[in-house]
Amino acid sequence: MTRSFTYSVYILSNFTRTVFYIGVTNDLVKRVKQHRHDYGSIFTSKYKCFFLMYYEDYKSIRNAISREKQLKNWQRSWKIDLIKKENPELKDLAEGWV
Repeated sequence: MTRSFTYSVYILSNFTRTVFYIGVTNDLVKRVKQHRHDYGSIFTSKYKCFFLMYYEDYKSIRNAISREKQLKNWQRSWKIDLIKKENPELKDLAEGWV
């Protein structure tokens, strides 16, 4: 998979789509693999957030980090609405990547 942008802000969820994790990375495919093999973060391991629900790409790390912080401060309902705009069925967008 070839990606033209350098940084990604992403949202992961658990199987039942009840818990969300927001992160930023310079290699989305690698980072999703790390989360799925339980060395992504303590939070994602504890809550089994291994499913990619949403991501946005950025050329600037500053913009990506700013967006990550913004999303982390959003209400849960706003996050769900954002995800459903691009991914209405809440499918794992990384299915087949790893």
